[in-house]
Amino acid sequence: MEIARCIGLPAQTDAQCRVLVLGSMPGVASLQAAQYYAHPRNRFWPLMAALTGLDHALPYAQRLQALRAHGIGLWDVIGQCERRGSLDADIVRGSEVVNPLPALIQQLPHLRAIACNGGTAHAAWKRYVQPALDARAAPLPVWSLPSTSPANAGWSLPRLTAAWQPVADALAQ
Repeated sequence: MEIARCIGLPAQTDAQCRVLVLGSMPGVASLQAAQYYAHPRNRFWPLMAALTGLDHALPYAQRLQALRAHGIGLWDVIGQCERRGSLDADIVRGSEVVNPLPALIQQLPHLRAIACNGGTAHAAWKRYVQPALDARAAPLPVWSLPSTSPANAGWSLPRLTAAWQPVADALAQ
């Protein structure tokens, strides 16, 4: 398979964001559709429905609006990279260009937590973003949560919902 240069999607946040969900880099289906979590077997939208009550069958723009209304923002740690296929394991190490997350975080006065959707997103956060954060700022909890990707098929939706419960708890505060 040929290596492709992947350019991520824009941040989906507003000033009321309380939990920022970070993926690693959108997969091919999401990039082609220009929509977060567009693969039909990705459990992100059903998971958000379970945690917040949003209707995951709504059109994409309305799902984003519902997420923002619940205080959830979306983006990715990696803004650009080279990759063969859709899997995080296919990202060419050293090709990553990180999104400007420290600058975004400074613009989110109500932010309570960062939720990394999968181990690759969390590892990229620790490698690239955490060292760039202002040490004087109050530390935010950063959760490494199980991926909603279809590649993580061993996790059922009820199991994912239980693991992602800290997101719902942070929104309820």
